Amino acid sequence: MEKGKDLRLKETLFPDCPVRNILARVGDKWSLLLMHQLLCHDRPMRFADLRKALPDISQKMLTATLRNLEADGFLIRTVFAEVPPRTEYVLTPRARSFMEACRPMVQWAMDHFAAIVKDRQAYAARSRK
Repeated sequence: MEKGKDLRLKETLFPDCPVRNILARVGDKWSLLLMHQLLCHDRPMRFADLRKALPDISQKMLTATLRNLEADGFLIRTVFAEVPPRTEYVLTPRARSFMEACRPMVQWAMDHFAAIVKDRQAYAARSRK
């Protein structure tokens, strides 16, 4: 790291708050989903595999999210000197411990998804009247 260079996220209102600083990065639209995919597959995944697993993510956003996760020590990117080049991504122990902490939240979302969708539909129907 360059001398004096501060790598905390600057877009947060309180850059010294670890909760805001870290969650601003992993709480975005794609980071948790990418880590969840890597955790579920429990093996290194290639870029194309991740695109297939999350078909609605753009190539540009997938690249940016993978770079952010690598920069924060949540995944390891390994490039193999082959023709064509092969790149694989795997979770670090830090990411695995984070995902372990997120497991109850992920399970909660899965358990309550149907009821929440039903409530959204009922709300939308009431709002149209």
